[in-house]
Amino acid sequence: MRCMAIIKASPESEAGILPSERQLTAMGAFNQELLDAGVLLGGEGLHPSARGLRLQLDAHGSRVTSGPFAATGELIAGFWLLQVNTLDDAVAWLKRMPNPDNAPIEIELRPVFEAEDFGTAFTSEARALEDALRQQLAH
Repeated sequence: MRCMAIIKASPESEAGILPSERQLTAMGAFNQELLDAGVLLGGEGLHPSARGLRLQLDAHGSRVTSGPFAATGELIAGFWLLQVNTLDDAVAWLKRMPNPDNAPIEIELRPVFEAEDFGTAFTSEARALEDALRQQLAH
């Protein structure tokens, strides 16, 4: 199964405080370990919400709001896309994540929808389009 590990923003990440060399080195080694084990599919760190935008769409149109955004606990500082057998496997991997400063870290794990999750609504035509898109993304 694929799952997304969503690393919640902290007051430090929202203030734009960058990781130290020690933190970057430890995280790089952990990412390599995930990759070598076939677990890591992708991942990125994100700039603070002050550098972002929020787009809201509804029946009346759209609205774009510039950051920063409130509610630090609901903001995202980064993510990993993982390939694991179960969410428990993902938890086991993420418990090994380096945290040299022992800072509080909150990570939300969410399974990624797979084609079979959509049942018959995911027609053979939709599946063919999805497969073609995935092949294009792989190159």
